[in-house]
Amino acid sequence: MEMLDPLALRITEALQVNGRASWRRIAEVLDEPVRTVARRGAALLEDRTVQVVGLTALAPTHLLRVQCRPDAVQSVARALAARPDTVFVYALAESAEVIAEVTSEFDALPSLLVMDLDGVITHRLTPVLQYFRTVAEWRAGVLTPDEVAALELPDVPPEQTRTGLQVDDVDRAIIDALVADGRTPFEAIASLAGFSQATARRRIDQLIQRGFVRIRAVVGPALLGLPVEALLWIRCAPQHAEHIGTTLARSPLVRYAAMVMGEYPVVVDVTAHDTAELRDFLTTGPWEGRVESVHSTLLLQTFKRGGVVTG
Repeated sequence: MEMLDPLALRITEALQVNGRASWRRIAEVLDEPVRTVARRGAALLEDRTVQVVGLTALAPTHLLRVQCRPDAVQSVARALAARPDTVFVYALAESAEVIAEVTSEFDALPSLLVMDLDGVITHRLTPVLQYFRTVAEWRAGVLTPDEVAALELPDVPPEQTRTGLQVDDVDRAIIDALVADGRTPFEAIASLAGFSQATARRRIDQLIQRGFVRIRAVVGPALLGLPVEALLWIRCAPQHAEHIGTTLARSPLVRYAAMVMGEYPVVVDVTAHDTAELRDFLTTGPWEGRVESVHSTLLLQTFKRGGVVTG
């Protein structure tokens, strides 16, 4: 898979920073012609190289690890990816394992655990207790700090686990429209909800600022020059998890870092340009004395990223 060219990379990161920014605004910040940015940006979206979507944050999230028969990995992963409550679904390179992030209220978890999927040997479910970084906060790393600041939305809270949040029917309709297309125009949402564009803009801003929906630009790391991807399970005392997670999240290679329950309380998704860079990350990273051990496994295949089915 070829890496995106320099301008496509810059437009992609602009969408990662603010998926609803207009092409004119992106062109102004990147100091590029508006027509060029609009044409190149539209092409990235049209061929689904980049997909801008809304992701709801109305329920707690959990990591579901499923061990399968080797011949069932593909079918199990695709079945999980087809569920509307999964955020990502990956096949790992060892033990015929599939991992998924799932959004679900706690009282609905029993139904999740009795899924009838052929080929499943065993599964484990653990809640996400804290995020240190999510894909929504990860960047391609090609824009300057000033360019990022010029595009960032104000007052967007960090992603966090939630429970029992309620929205009215109008907000639900807006959220559903953004989930389908994070760049749905204000006029379309205004028409859908039956009010003015100004009101539509205000309602969307409120949903984003309250953390009820996040706009994500979903792009495969390989297109950004990072074809090697691995999951790290870090064993440590629970009181050290926050320090380790926040330290790791400072690395531009880390796409996702979270605290979960269990023997390995810190989970990290790390990308690299090659295996040598991954080796350096594993051997010279900020493990310090607070890390007891690290279990790492390559991410073999992606079936869903950021709520978008990819395989």
